[in-house]
Amino acid sequence: MNGSTTGWTRVRGSFLRMKLISIPGEGAHSDILATPGANGTMVMAGSSQAIEINRFSGGRREAEADRVAAEEPLEIRLGYSLPEGRATRSISITMRTPGQDEALAAGFLFGEGIIKSAADIAAIEVCGPAAPDTGNRNVVRVELGADVAVDLGRLQRHFYTTSSCGVCGKASLDALRALGVDRVNSTTRFSSTVLTAIPQKLRAAQSVFDETGGLHAAAAFTAAGKLIATMEDVGRHNAVDKVIGRLLLDGRIGADDFGLMVSGRASFELMQKALVAGMPLLAAVSAPSSLAVSLAREFNMTLIGFLRGETFNIYSGDERIVQ
Repeated sequence: MNGSTTGWTRVRGSFLRMKLISIPGEGAHSDILATPGANGTMVMAGSSQAIEINRFSGGRREAEADRVAAEEPLEIRLGYSLPEGRATRSISITMRTPGQDEALAAGFLFGEGIIKSAADIAAIEVCGPAAPDTGNRNVVRVELGADVAVDLGRLQRHFYTTSSCGVCGKASLDALRALGVDRVNSTTRFSSTVLTAIPQKLRAAQSVFDETGGLHAAAAFTAAGKLIATMEDVGRHNAVDKVIGRLLLDGRIGADDFGLMVSGRASFELMQKALVAGMPLLAAVSAPSSLAVSLAREFNMTLIGFLRGETFNIYSGDERIVQ
């Protein structure tokens, strides 16, 4: 190994010093540069790629430059303590748009119930070899504190509760109850004027979408309409994990006056992530699924669909919406 680079990630409102290292035999570390964007978004180098295309229009074909959203695998490795010592295990591989990978890993672990708070994380390390075509590092290693108990069975059990695996909706809701997830008791109110302004604010923050036209977006926002964290990704669930992970690492998770806005449809999985994060409201540009509606009504969440222009539908929790 040729050396290591010291980096920083923010945990519980303060900066946690971490080393960004390579795993032996996997090459030296190379930073991915990030620059601050508007409304809490981070514009990451490597989030899009330049390509050459042929554009056909009006009966003519012309070669020109274009950009496409980057999509690369991210492996999440978990370091934790066993009676016989420390262990490291690969727990997930997801296809994502590079950028905010530490937040993605933290949000995923929190949403799956592997960690309860940012205090469970001792360090987050970006590691692994540089991808030959982009130079991105596609492994995140999360080291948990020595006293953090780990139930990896949660990940396997969660597989049987996703909307894509064929298990009935009742089993999915029962699984949430078995995990001890509480009903939302937030008394926060969101005005209709705040809600109808959020999609335009989210769209304005989508810098990579402007380049590519090919990314989902998610944002946490306050009842006053301020965007707290905005993320883009090829996967809508990844964008939400990045938002929740950013809130977790910044010490802002559990604030029951935040809403979650997503650029696509509202699925059971996204509703579950918002519920675990303590958010009382999820708003979507498109339609909700039947199981998303059932979850919202069961756990006292507000669910907004078809939020476009000055109109929207309220599927659950209409008492939180005021004029």
